[in-house]
Amino acid sequence: MNVMITGATGGLGRVLANECASRGYNLFLTDINEDGLLCIKRGLERQFGVVVTTKACDLTNAESVDKMLDIIDKHEIRFDMLLNVAGLDFEGEFMGRERENIVKIVLLNNAATLRITHAIIKRRRPVRQFTVVFVSSLASMFPMPIKATYAASKRFLLDFATSLRQELRSEGVNVLTLCPGGMVTKEEVMCSIKAQGFWGDVTTNPLEDVAHNTIKRALAGKCLYVPGILNQTLSFLGKIIPRSWVAAVVYWRWKAI
Repeated sequence: MNVMITGATGGLGRVLANECASRGYNLFLTDINEDGLLCIKRGLERQFGVVVTTKACDLTNAESVDKMLDIIDKHEIRFDMLLNVAGLDFEGEFMGRERENIVKIVLLNNAATLRITHAIIKRRRPVRQFTVVFVSSLASMFPMPIKATYAASKRFLLDFATSLRQELRSEGVNVLTLCPGGMVTKEEVMCSIKAQGFWGDVTTNPLEDVAHNTIKRALAGKCLYVPGILNQTLSFLGKIIPRSWVAAVVYWRWKAI
């Protein structure tokens, strides 16, 4: 099986690459961090004996993506699975952030994800099941003051993935949306989880478990994965409680941190 992973040098991307390599899958890894890609490539090839191809790419830049696609086409690489992991997250009030930093969240989380998804589905291996995973977030279930742009960008992914799954089902394409709570992926996220106290701890998901179960559910044809019973309960409550109430509670909570 040939798998492409975006955002491969981040915490979740690395663990998903490790999970896929442990299953014997060949990998095409991309990220903006070229040194990180080469480090992961050496480690996975040495440990699992799989073929790992890497290409540094700025997914928000169409020209950079086209150069990567030229390499894929030159070597006639065709895929069985795409894991859309690349994304940005930050916390802070909307008017307290630089304009372009806010826009960049949408450029990477949404526009770049659409760009790469369209391109790689066209480069799927013929006459075989194809799987797409979108990494959304538990935040997609709620309006999130203080994280308004991030949560809205993840809601876009959830709705888009749900629609795409229906649209491509007859063509042998399965789409899974992953909506995790907190995950310890970098120091900034660790500080955020710690600042939330009890609720940060109980909604945080172990990366290895999330990666293993994501691939397992994707291959089983599932459509949605919310890791953790508490997170599943919160996502259900987000569907039945008026969204204006949820926004007020979330704003009160985040302002208090």
